[in-house]
Amino acid sequence: MKDAFGLPQSLLVLGGTSEIALATARRLIARRTRTVRLAGRPTPALESAAADLRALGADVRTVAFDALDTESHESVLGKVFAGGDIDLVLLAFGVLGDQASDERDPVAAVRVAQTNYTGAVSAGLIAARALQTQGHGSLVVLSSVAAERARRANFIYGSSKAGLDTFAQGLGDALHGTGVHVMVVRPGFVRTRMTAGLAEAPLATTPEEVAAAVELGLRRRSETVWVPGVLRVVMSGLRHLPRGLFRRLPV
Repeated sequence: MKDAFGLPQSLLVLGGTSEIALATARRLIARRTRTVRLAGRPTPALESAAADLRALGADVRTVAFDALDTESHESVLGKVFAGGDIDLVLLAFGVLGDQASDERDPVAAVRVAQTNYTGAVSAGLIAARALQTQGHGSLVVLSSVAAERARRANFIYGSSKAGLDTFAQGLGDALHGTGVHVMVVRPGFVRTRMTAGLAEAPLATTPEEVAAAVELGLRRRSETVWVPGVLRVVMSGLRHLPRGLFRRLPV
């Protein structure tokens, strides 16, 4: 069960090698979390991440999970929840893709959409039902400011995040009053392996800063978290710009 501050004792990470998710796990272990399940494709990176968290004092196990293999999600996640209550599910998997290349390769573009949206819908619904059955818990969904408005530079990724964001908001409304809390996290540009080599956007942040915002959001039982917070104002302005003017911006 969560403590008096809303922080979890047990954590399931979907996307177990995500730098944001691992920064969040480290922060929560330092506070309260003692049980962590890292779900992801079986790789040396996943095992290394688990070992690093174990060194912090948590009971950590890895779970073989593939976002694209939606037919396996029911079984895989069912086994995790059968092992004991989960206080927090962090849905953190996703791919950025290569916009220029993916525009010319519909199969690759669809893979981005299936990973970021279809896989998340499947895993999100299954996790939400399990949390509802146990009567408590939080589902934290890593979205992006890219979900707020389509940009020429990354509209394939942005459209997948827009779908995910809308889904998570609706899921939160559907679960309101059930004891299950859904929180959508919208970071801006985060300095990670996924964004390495890309031109850094204004108001860039780090996995550790996102993790701090997630912790604060959990304490407050927030429904939406922007990282950094000023992006809420910035994106509100950009969202309402006339389309012709928006096209001229270097975004």
